[in-house]
Amino acid sequence: MKTVPEYRRQSQERRIRRVLKQLALILAAGLAVSGCMQQQKGQPAMWYAANQAVPPTATKIVVCHGFGCVQRTSVTLSKRNIRTFKAMLARGRSSPAAERKAIGEAIAWMEKTVAPSVGSDDDVPGLDLRNAGVAGQMDCIDESTNTTSYLLFAEERGFLKHHTVARPVARGFFLDGRYPHATAVVRETETGKAFAVDSWPQANGERPEIMSLEDWFNTHPLFG
Repeated sequence: MKTVPEYRRQSQERRIRRVLKQLALILAAGLAVSGCMQQQKGQPAMWYAANQAVPPTATKIVVCHGFGCVQRTSVTLSKRNIRTFKAMLARGRSSPAAERKAIGEAIAWMEKTVAPSVGSDDDVPGLDLRNAGVAGQMDCIDESTNTTSYLLFAEERGFLKHHTVARPVARGFFLDGRYPHATAVVRETETGKAFAVDSWPQANGERPEIMSLEDWFNTHPLFG
């Protein structure tokens, strides 16, 4: 008969294998087209469908957690929350660079706002396979999906002036020495240049890493 610690260890190992397999399959599907940069094409809806996630509605955002979006919590934003979100993004209307800074601050604020409902206050940043399947903990699939949802919520209300929301992208495939990783993406409306909005490396409520998508593909060579 298995002891309780042994059962828990084996259960956790199964969750980790499931998450790694899902990440690899998602990335493989993207790479099969014609390379990582080709993943930028297509609408965010394709990402939601592939991950069984739910796009935001007029007042609700369905937050993914538990790794691989296996758990989903619907959060209703109050009118006050929506006004605050709008005001934070309005600080960046002077230029694309200013808007990207505002996006970082607004995403961090949104993570703190939904955390009590989701149970993600203590979400561990970065590579943390020990918490695979744990409610409130998020991997890069959860993070990129949620960040995209927050950005779409803003875009659909006209809160963004200099950027549009693109489909998340992924990088790394083990064989190249990198752990599979995904990020949300925005694109400058004037230049068409894409930028990663990566919440995964940071703890809940901290500003995401924002950089050109080209730089994002070339960074963190071993992990993430």
